[in-house]
Amino acid sequence: MSHWEAMAKTVYQRNQKVWVDSVGAWATIERIVPVWAKGFDEPVRVTYDVGLGREFQAHELRPEDKVDPSVDGVASHWRILRARNKWQQESDCQHHPFPGTYPVVVTDPNDWGGWRTPGAEYDRDPRKIEYQARLIACAPRLHDLARQLLELVADHPEDAPPALTVLARQASAIERFLHEMPAAAAAATSPGVGD
Repeated sequence: MSHWEAMAKTVYQRNQKVWVDSVGAWATIERIVPVWAKGFDEPVRVTYDVGLGREFQAHELRPEDKVDPSVDGVASHWRILRARNKWQQESDCQHHPFPGTYPVVVTDPNDWGGWRTPGAEYDRDPRKIEYQARLIACAPRLHDLARQLLELVADHPEDAPPALTVLARQASAIERFLHEMPAAAAAATSPGVGD
């Protein structure tokens, strides 16, 4: 079994924020420690180093609550709206795909929050910005596809074709990146830091 397959067996990921029940504090997974035994294809135990002086087992930790895009149709809230172009007349931007408007990706059911682009950037390459807007609006559905791929490979590792395993490995790396808290941001949001 590869190192990647062993890490797929873990409950938590490196740099993930967790609540340590026995200490009563938030911590960040610094290191995942698999314990291997001869004759076994997977680790017999996995512990987590969170920088508190000893390693913890998964049942001693609790993950930070996260917004799951698949719950309550959150992903369906991500959509493109057209905003009126205030900086140019419609006649001045006939080369735009939708003259007189520009895309705004909203990620909230109330049509606010999300992504916008500066007008000058949109005017410079409107087709590129339109593509980015569609890509961002599709991101939750693409993320869901990647998670389904990971589950498929994890449920049937011996039956997965090598090319699919490589794709699952790449999807796993992207998933970890999505959930990582940058070190500076993690330190700033940890209780007691700078008190």
